[in-house]
Formats: sequence, structure tokens, C-alpha cells
Amino acid sequence: MIDHRAQLLPAPGGLLDAGLLGRRPRAAVVGGGIAGLAAATGLAERGVEVTVFEREAHLGGRAGGWPERLPDGTAVTMSRGFHAFFRQYYNLRALLSRTDPGLDRLVPVPDYPLVDPHGRTDTFAGLPRTPPWNALAFALRSPTFRARDLLRLDGRQALPLATVSVPRVYEQLDHLDAASFLGAINFPAAARHLAFEVFSRSFFADPAELSAAELATMFHLYFLGSSEGLLFDVPAEPFPQALWDPLADYLAGRRVDIRCGTEVSGLTRDGGGFRLDGSRFDAVVLACDVPGLRRIVAAAPDLGTPAWRAAIDGLRTAPPFVVRRLWLDRPVAADRPAFLGTGGLRPLDNISVLDRYEGEARRWTRRTGGSVVEVHAYASDGAGLDKRLHELYPETAEARVLGEVTLTRQDCPLFPVGGFASRPPVVTPEPGLVLAGDTIRVDLPVALMERAATTGWTAANELLGGWGLAGHPLRSVPNRGRLPWLDRLAAAPTAVRPGSAR
Repeated sequence: MIDHRAQLLPAPGGLLDAGLLGRRPRAAVVGGGIAGLAAATGLAERGVEVTVFEREAHLGGRAGGWPERLPDGTAVTMSRGFHAFFRQYYNLRALLSRTDPGLDRLVPVPDYPLVDPHGRTDTFAGLPRTPPWNALAFALRSPTFRARDLLRLDGRQALPLATVSVPRVYEQLDHLDAASFLGAINFPAAARHLAFEVFSRSFFADPAELSAAELATMFHLYFLGSSEGLLFDVPAEPFPQALWDPLADYLAGRRVDIRCGTEVSGLTRDGGGFRLDGSRFDAVVLACDVPGLRRIVAAAPDLGTPAWRAAIDGLRTAPPFVVRRLWLDRPVAADRPAFLGTGGLRPLDNISVLDRYEGEARRWTRRTGGSVVEVHAYASDGAGLDKRLHELYPETAEARVLGEVTLTRQDCPLFPVGGFASRPPVVTPEPGLVLAGDTIRVDLPVALMERAATTGWTAANELLGGWGLAGHPLRSVPNRGRLPWLDRLAAAPTAVRPGSAR
């Protein structure tokens, strides 16, 4: 399904193949995550010669996976944890459809309950698809959101939630943190853990450190801007097997040179092009994570303008997060969901039972009689994770751990208060040099993996247009509210002003 109100950005016109230019341009893509793979696909499909440089030994970036072995020698695939592929991730799904036209390698998750310290649970199953009835039904059936709470909401202050348009929403709310904004609109405290904080922690940040505009954009993307529904899909096998290995084969068929385990150390101007680690390219896509992007730009002092370089240097990462995966000798209870989100149960943010949806884990559990369970802690060192798991899933307390992998990472972008104005966009001051990734600005209501894919396609389109080649279409949820009269009201100066919620 594609929402009939989804916004279509038609493909820019031009030649369909670079072979018609007389000489095929050469492009380097630095970073083999979602953004880099989208950019490489967009360029290669128009006949551009593409080389992808990826620091890690695997593709997929933060949605990648790699081989591990359990103590008994069993080969397994590890990753950085659960990712939800929402149906409104149009541009990410367009990338995946290159090798899976029916998206058959994705399977639906029937629900993802959210639980608080008092055992109160919200769910997303069975909700209407159409805004605003989806959010209203969610609120009215929530055990933490009572009917009278609707009357207490400050409608004027909350107006930006129902009328999101990018970049306007950042002009309205980027001066506030998410926690202060929720307080300003009188959103009930008990419901914040479930209705908002779970989403804010998708950015691996505490709501007090996250821009309210970023939270409002997510609310629009998942609730009030889209009729795709609130449920999502997940890969039926580990990320490499389901997603990135097939895409790598697809790109290899278009003569893309993929160099995993290769960290870029130098980038300089070379006439009308660039020299990157000894090779010359006509154009470069920097689709790195924040630390990688800052390092490459810092090592290339002649690139860009002082203001642009300062914006890159000013990018920051969110606090560390922990992923802990356990292979247990017994199953968890049959009614445990594939994914459980938590609110107010620090340090735990969610629990995944991989054998509920992933083929590799399911085959292991059938052979051993066990289960594969994963816990996440965002903005935390993870101390106490196992204790929380045992409290929520008591049957795991007596289970013997047959294998375990614990990861701690700090490379996700932080979207702080007031950061949008200086966030670097796809286009840079250097002709032929573009940026992509989930930290890069694009004026569409997208987030997380979908922002990565959208900026990757956009970067490819920018370069293709410079060579007179045709680009690729993009889609997003509507870049406006669903109710025109509210949009007109929102166009007036917002009632939420700097300092008003502090």
C-alpha cells in the first residue's frame, strides 16, 4: 500500500545512460551503509562507474551484520540490533525492491507492545490507518492516557504536532527540547514514556537532549502524516542474507567496485575532480557516520568554506548504547512478542525475541530447544540489563546462557536543540562533492533509515543532474498536515516561543 496522499517528487529528466556522454563519469561513495548503497545504486543504474569504500568488513552500516561463533562452534550472524522497516519508508523500500520486487524477504510484525513500570501496556495492533483517527484511537484505548487528558492538552501549543511541514516545524520547535515541549502542551506524564519517549530513544538520546522538532517530525511520519499504519516489517533472515548480500550482487552486475575493509584516509581536489587515496574521481559522495565524516573533512583543509567546515565539525554523536544478545537453553514464554518496547524501566529500552521472526534464530531454537533474546539500552552503559530482562521475562532468570555477544557503540547522530539551522545539507560548497546519511539535512519529513535512504538517492540525483543524466523519483509522507484548516492556523506565528517551556 502507498498512501494516496504521499508526496511524489518526480525523477529529474536527462539521459538514461552515461554511455551516451562519450565518457562515463567516475564516482566514489565513501560509506556502505543505507545512504551509500542508495547513492551507489542511483549512480550505477545510470551507467556511472562507481567505487564504494566501506571501513567495516560488511555492508549495511548500522543495519549491517557480521559472522560470530557460539562457544560450541555454531556459526551465527550478529548485528547492532532490531530495526523496524515501516511501510512509509518509501525510499528505503525502493532500494530493497531492486533485488526483492515484492519485498518478500520482509515479514510483518503483528504488534509491538509498549510497557511501563506499572505493567500498563499500549499496543498498535487493530488501530485505524487514517489520521487523525489512528492517534486518537491509540490515545483513547491507552491505559496511560485518559479521556480527560485530551481536554487538558493545550491545543495551540500542540498545533505543530498536527501540522508538520519541513523545514517550518524546525523554525517553530527546534529551540525546545522534546521533554520541555511535552510539558508545555500538558501531555500527561504517565503517557510520555509510551507514546513519545520510546520514539525519542530511536535516536539513542534522552528526550531532554533531543530537539522537539525532531520528535514532532517522527510523530508526523508515524502517526498524523501517513495512512500506512503504525505497524512495520522486519527482515526474515539476518540483514546480510536478506538485504545487503543480494544488493551487493545487484551492484556488482552494474560494475560497481565494492571495497569493504577499506578506510578512506585522504580526500583532495584534483582539477575538476577529486583524488581519494591515490585514485581520481569526477565526484564523491561522503555517506559516512558522524565520526567518519568529521575525520575526513578535518583531514582535507582545502575543501569547502569555513562555515561549512564548522558545521561538519559541530556534528555530535548521541550517548553510547548497548546491545546484548543471548542464546538461551530454553524457550521464553509462548506469548512473548517479537518486540517489546519499555518506558521508565531504565536501563532497558526494548526486548527482542529473534526466533519469533528471523529464520537463522528460528532454526537454531528448533535444533536446541532454546531461544534467542536481545536487549537494548540507549544512552546508558547497560548496567542492570539482565536484571530487567529477568523481571519482565522471569523464565529467562533460570535459563543457561549458551552464547552471548555484547556491543557498546557511540556513532549515532545527535539532533540537539537548535541544531537544525547548521545541519549540513546534501549539496556542499564543492561542486561534485555531496553528503548523504541520517545526519544530513533534507527538507522532507523523514527520519532514521528513511532519511539515510532519501539523502542517498538525493545525492545521486544531484550528481546525475550535473552530468545531464536522469535521476530517480522520491516519495515521502505528505509534507504538510492532513487537515488544511489546521495548516492555515499553523502558518501563523507559533505560540511556543523560546523559553516558554523552560
